[in-house]
Amino acid sequence: MRRQNGWLTLVTLLLGLLLWQAVVAVWRPPAFILPGPMEVGLRFWRALTDGSLLRHTWVTLQEVLLGLLLGVSLATLLGYIIAKSRFFEQLLAPYLVASQAIPIVALAPLLVIWFGPGMFSKILICALIVFFPVLVNTVVGLRAVPEHLRDLMKSLQASRWQVLHHLEIPAALPVFLGGLRVGATLSVIGAVVGEFVGSDRGLGFLVNIGRGQYDTALVFVAILTLVALALALYGLVVLIESKALAWQANR
Repeated sequence: MRRQNGWLTLVTLLLGLLLWQAVVAVWRPPAFILPGPMEVGLRFWRALTDGSLLRHTWVTLQEVLLGLLLGVSLATLLGYIIAKSRFFEQLLAPYLVASQAIPIVALAPLLVIWFGPGMFSKILICALIVFFPVLVNTVVGLRAVPEHLRDLMKSLQASRWQVLHHLEIPAALPVFLGGLRVGATLSVIGAVVGEFVGSDRGLGFLVNIGRGQYDTALVFVAILTLVALALALYGLVVLIESKALAWQANR
């Protein structure tokens, strides 16, 4: 089944490339409007061989990973506190909801102004965009733990740490990892938004360079690299999920 899904994905990608080439062959737009797959492939090879693509990809990857780590850590900690205390939920809920009402595109310039155009502001933007989905899933997962299992742990005189380790984490893990899937893909968006606002490196900066020079093939190269990063992070979370939740499959 897994091999069949792999072949299906490959066929879908080939069909997409053929459709793209057909549109270019029939419509024949200028290269600065829509380059063909061959032109994008050649531009990708040039950017790869001169080292610029790897250099900018590495910068964006660092921002994404550090932002993801910061956002997930804060969201998990705060989510646990909110799940355990209705008081903190009522206290913090208005601020959390209000933070999601502000588009990250509008907030990013302020963070760049406050913390400078360096990597730290991009990490904060990634962390902010990751924070909310992971927080919500952490709270939902912890509150979905069956009460009769909590009563069982109490009857066994389990400590708070034992309840967390043996009951709450395993029970909340599937929901938490679902939020992490969303956060992993959103973190790439956060890094690019920050690089659009103010940066001299990264894949978002590469998109700006290509746009300013009407090098649309370079824009496609940067976008496809971002897609590959997001897919790789999503696949990594799925792999972690398959390992961490192997006990469910065995059961």
